[in-house]
Formats: sequence, structure tokens, C-alpha cells
Amino acid sequence: MSFVAVDHLVVAAATLAEGAAWCERMLGAAPEAGGRHALFGTHNRVLNIAGAGYAQAYLEIIAIDPEAPPPVRRRWFGLDETDLSGGPRLIHWVGRSPMLDMHRWGLINVGEAPGDPVAASRPTPQGLLQWQILVRSDGRLAHAGALPTLIQWQGAHPTATMPARGVALQALVVNHLPPRVREVLRLRGVTAVDDAGPALRARLSTPNGDVTLETLA
Repeated sequence: MSFVAVDHLVVAAATLAEGAAWCERMLGAAPEAGGRHALFGTHNRVLNIAGAGYAQAYLEIIAIDPEAPPPVRRRWFGLDETDLSGGPRLIHWVGRSPMLDMHRWGLINVGEAPGDPVAASRPTPQGLLQWQILVRSDGRLAHAGALPTLIQWQGAHPTATMPARGVALQALVVNHLPPRVREVLRLRGVTAVDDAGPALRARLSTPNGDVTLETLA
């Protein structure tokens, strides 16, 4: 069975400008321009956080695109329901799978609802990024965001053209994932715990020193 690796952390913001300001303040680095996701009515900015044990990892700051028409389906990552009145915050993570369909059926067989595969893409100056991603029809996050959304890239990975900004993921802790889910995903670079803490804790080295990002308890 193949491993699932950390692909990216998801930070939700009310606006991209607010998210970029948060990133510079918290992590000491400005995120790169991202793009628009027409199917979900969102847009993003991105930051390379690849480090030892976390090749091709990045941070995504995502917000509802005010210029996009309302999507025909619920937005991904629970953005239609997420309260961001307290400012940008970590809400989720995305796991990179080399065998998306196999992992999807594995999760279904242990009672999870990982969603259906959706083909998505966004243009960049370096060319078109393309991927398949599992998205639930209700857009909701399972296990308070600890169960990763699974992605499989087709062709280039976005970190291939992201410059290093001195930020690197050091550790990712996920809380209360059922043992059978862990067996299916065989998470690489992730510590699974069962404690009173938040669903996700990510520790990063940054120009501002070590920073820990957490989901709401």
C-alpha cells in the first residue's frame, strides 16, 4: 500500500490581502501569487514550506473570490461555513497520494466519506497546473480537519517554481484519526495522537523563529 505524504497546509482568510498580511506577520515571509479556482469560487496565495522530510510541501492561503460568480456546488475545505471573524487561521491539510482511487476506496471501506474525485486546474506563468482532488458534495471537513483531503498531481508540482523563503515545515500532528484510517493512509511525516489538543498542529521554522499553527480546539 502506498503512503500519503504532506502536500500542503490550508490557511483560510476572509480576503487574500488579509491572509498575505497574516503570513508576513506570523511567518516573516510574503506568499507568492497563486490563482483562481473557477469551480469553487475561490482564489489563493502560496508559500514554499518544503523541508527535511517534507519535500514538495507548501502553505496555501485560500479565500472566497469576491469577483467569481457563485459556484454551482459547495466550496471546498468547508469555506461556506468557516467563521473567520478572528482572522486567518489553519483549518486543514491536504495529503498527496500516488494512488488516489485506491486510497479513496480504502477510506470508504472503513466507513469514511472522503468525497468524489474532481479534476481541477489553474494557469500559472510557468504553465497549467492540473490535479485530481477528493471533494465531498457538502464541502465539509471530516474529523475537524484532521482527515486530509487527498490530491494527486498530474505533471508538475507547484513547488517546482516556488522560491524558498526561509520557512520550513518541521512537524505535523493530527489528532483523533481512527486507527483504521491511519492504516489505510499510512501517513508519512505525520504524528498521530489522541489527546485533548486541537485537530491539527503544525510547527514551522521561520525568519521569526519557530511558529506553531493550530486549528481551533
